[in-house]
Amino acid sequence: MFSSLSNKLTGIFGNLRKRGVLTVADIDAVMREVRIALLEADVALPVVKEFIASLKEKALGANVVQNVNPAQMVIKLTNDHLAELLGSEHQALNLATTPPAVIMMVGLQGSGKTTSTGKLALRLKSKQNKKTLVASLDIYRPAAQQQLEQVAKQAGVASLPIVAGEKPQQITERALKTARLEGYDVLLLDTAGRLHIDDELMAELQSVKQLANPIETLLVADSLTGQDAVNIGKTFHERIGISGIVLTRVDGDGRGGAALSMRAVTGQPIKFLGVGEKLDEFEEFHPSRIASRILDMGDIVSLVEKAAEAVSQQDAEKMAAKMMEGQFDFDDLLDQLRKMKKMGGLGSMMNLLPGMGKIKDQIEGKIDDKMIARQEAVILSMTQKERKHPKLINASRRVRIAGGAGVQVQDVNKLLRQQQQMQDMMKKMKKMGQKGMMRGGLQQLLGGLR
Repeated sequence: MFSSLSNKLTGIFGNLRKRGVLTVADIDAVMREVRIALLEADVALPVVKEFIASLKEKALGANVVQNVNPAQMVIKLTNDHLAELLGSEHQALNLATTPPAVIMMVGLQGSGKTTSTGKLALRLKSKQNKKTLVASLDIYRPAAQQQLEQVAKQAGVASLPIVAGEKPQQITERALKTARLEGYDVLLLDTAGRLHIDDELMAELQSVKQLANPIETLLVADSLTGQDAVNIGKTFHERIGISGIVLTRVDGDGRGGAALSMRAVTGQPIKFLGVGEKLDEFEEFHPSRIASRILDMGDIVSLVEKAAEAVSQQDAEKMAAKMMEGQFDFDDLLDQLRKMKKMGGLGSMMNLLPGMGKIKDQIEGKIDDKMIARQEAVILSMTQKERKHPKLINASRRVRIAGGAGVQVQDVNKLLRQQQQMQDMMKKMKKMGQKGMMRGGLQQLLGGLR
């Protein structure tokens, strides 16, 4: 998401950095380019107008023209303003009520409500240790209730048993009763949708909301629908009253206009992003982090959080001990590759690193997640003895390993060189010791790998 906008803004500010002093005319020119970039990203026109007017006022009011580093000041103001447009602070899911906390999922048919319900249920169970029940109120779409049942099974959460012939209000009452009697912390109601907004849909949702009294009413909107998603959000908020937004399919949306407009138009925060098809590809929305990603300033906080989820403290300590002993075999490399996959793969990690936008085109195709899969296949084709003692791998063994992994011998050679480089680095670390590393040894260490 935001890739096209990020590329354009990175280019605009890249040119800005080359200038020593900025004039008012320079700022006007930059604002025009930012305006065009936002419009091309499908951000709503009223939102763009307000954004540019406010940003220009702040830029001129901050003495940017006389500043020692005016380009950096304009970039910082844009970053802060983008974060403000997206909602400033992260708005966490509100569960502060007497259990069960009822969360109502609303939206049009095809927006990803059922999958998002399963994703949210999995998140509540795995990250917040909440006993969660899901219930489908969609009696119109064929097999909609069975679909949620299957999604719930995949997520490892309970789903309300299906009773044929029940109306949405009856299902809601039964779900509430079950959740109370069986001690559930959270009840997720997956409501019915339509292909378009109509009075019948709204009347049903109003009736269910009055009955369930949800603490959260989340609108699930498909980011690929662009400005339609914004209009849908506005209508649902006016008719039903939403407390937050879940944007789906953001991995397929390079523009991101819906996300930038939704908060401004509805006044309600984006709380979650669906970033892929898998149930665990569901992220909290952090405005300041997203703003930094758009301006190619990276998102180190999210990267560290992903690393913490993928690597336990025990594993980290174990690897640190091996490093200080100067050891790194193919089992260690395989472990690192799998942890990288768990963190979302190379592409996901690269998007969180500062400055990657400038070199992304250069490395596109050279570094990808398929490369990790190939390397993993090569290691798995080795015997346990070969993994522990890479020096045993002679020419004939390399041919055998390549055949087993379905790759070329050159790929095996490349991985052997990579492992050797890591091994050499570990040995250098052992020689330097902790004090040597602290005294700038890390720079020497990395210099030796060029």
